[in-house]
Amino acid sequence: MPAAGLAQQSSDLNSRFFAGLAPRDLNVIWAAAKERRYLANSVITNQGSPADHLFLLISGRARHFFITQEGRKTLLFWLPPGEIFGGVAFLSEARDYLLSTEALKDSSVLVWDRAIIRGLAEQYPRLAENALLIASSYLAWYVADHVALIGQTARQRLAQALICLSGVIGEKTRGGVEFDATNEELASAANISPFTASRLLSEWQTDGAIAKRRGKILLRSPDRLFLHIV
Repeated sequence: MPAAGLAQQSSDLNSRFFAGLAPRDLNVIWAAAKERRYLANSVITNQGSPADHLFLLISGRARHFFITQEGRKTLLFWLPPGEIFGGVAFLSEARDYLLSTEALKDSSVLVWDRAIIRGLAEQYPRLAENALLIASSYLAWYVADHVALIGQTARQRLAQALICLSGVIGEKTRGGVEFDATNEELASAANISPFTASRLLSEWQTDGAIAKRRGKILLRSPDRLFLHIV
């Protein structure tokens, strides 16, 4: 692809990772990556494996998850296009991936080898700064999630999970914001049992705060949902 096309494609992606970089710099950074495609339900990175690559999701959808010592799969962040993962590849000391990442839909990613992305970060310091800002936002999410776990009710945590997911992966419709999520996924995101999640979702659907369709949730209004948790 011509250099101008690379700059336009990276601009259209609107990724935080590329914020503040000039088009000519984006051309170099984008061209240094390889594009890979993953089918839905494919695992892209495995927790505990060497962090040899940095990834940028350019289409589709992905999600982080963690496998506990007991073998339980715990769902974490949902990733829309424009988000990076495998950021430990930036570190000078070789590390393993802390989390696993899976494609939820057929997805395309840009992939940089560890040596290449570290070299680009030296050449373009703003790239490393952007990665640090993204890592900081993940830490803020973790703090908020931990505080919610010890200080909020199951009802409040599930409502917060719905609102968060609607903002990250939701699509606006005439009736509100719709996104893909099963009861089990929402239960994991809110740290509650699937039974509790099902009961609360049914209650909120009866009250008109949400609407459930096959594998989808329609959040009619965050303000309307808050009326049911205060």
